[in-house]
Amino acid sequence: MQTPPAEATLLRIHLGEVDRWHHQPLYEAIVLKAREMKLAGATVLRGPMGFGASSHVHTAKILQLSADLPIVIEIVDDAEKIDAFWTEISPMMNGGLATTEPVRVLAYGAKMES
Repeated sequence: MQTPPAEATLLRIHLGEVDRWHHQPLYEAIVLKAREMKLAGATVLRGPMGFGASSHVHTAKILQLSADLPIVIEIVDDAEKIDAFWTEISPMMNGGLATTEPVRVLAYGAKMES
């Protein structure tokens, strides 16, 4: 695994928890593709509340339990690797939102045990 450069690109993908790709959760398929393509790493965040283009509110409140909570996937690597990755996964997307932004990597690596 390579360390991302000091100047990198953040890919942030917003989708729903129920979104699928070939009978697999879409977020899982995306993370596994990132690993296969040897990107620096990926993190999936599950949101307790959100809404998107449909303006339908998805929430984890007990009385309004949603089965489609918001999911955000964040991946940081160099711009070229992010662009190549997006080319691979964009056919998987059926809606949602994807953005990129430049970031400066301050630290990266496994936690060292003392």
